[in-house]
Amino acid sequence: MADSSPSSPASLPFRLWSAEEKQASLQAALAQMQAGQDAWVFAYGSLIWRPEFEFVERRQATLHGYHRALCLWSRVNRGTPECPGLVLGLDRGGSCGGMVYRLAPDHVPQAFPALWDREMSTGAYLPRWLKCNTRQGPVRALVFVMDRSNPGYVSTLPEPEVLAIVRRATGRYGPCTDYVLQTAQALRESGIRDARLESIARQLSDDRERLPEDA
Repeated sequence: MADSSPSSPASLPFRLWSAEEKQASLQAALAQMQAGQDAWVFAYGSLIWRPEFEFVERRQATLHGYHRALCLWSRVNRGTPECPGLVLGLDRGGSCGGMVYRLAPDHVPQAFPALWDREMSTGAYLPRWLKCNTRQGPVRALVFVMDRSNPGYVSTLPEPEVLAIVRRATGRYGPCTDYVLQTAQALRESGIRDARLESIARQLSDDRERLPEDA
């Protein structure tokens, strides 16, 4: 029987967005851009270490009003419907250090649809144009913030429960553990400190160090 506890959301509704839904969301975001101008994109998770689009500039940035959290169930990429993982979202409150990428105008028509396929597969995020502060000055960047009304959203969980979920989940892109460790490493290499994520990553790294060597 399916477990309906917070750590096993098998009973929650889950569906992938249609191509028409993604296209409508994309067009709404593009309508807020000025034609012919560069586009900035804020990265706070896997986009830092796997952007998958061409960019002409990259800066460290801070977004105020949101913080990075493992607050989204992953039932495809880093988990399954039966054994979901957790991936990062931007939840309300606090601030978040990340990176902003500047895309040239002629790269937007190719990069943004691919970005929507990647980030908006379940409609769990709200695309917003928000001010991000950089050392060179503020920029208006596209930011995917968490939609708390989406069934995939999960509010703050105790760290031991987060660790248990991450340790057991694997999806089409690999183990959830790899996702967390790669993100934590990318943040360190970029000079970004996230104490909560680092604490989780440290314990996941300790797990691997305790594994016996292959015979």
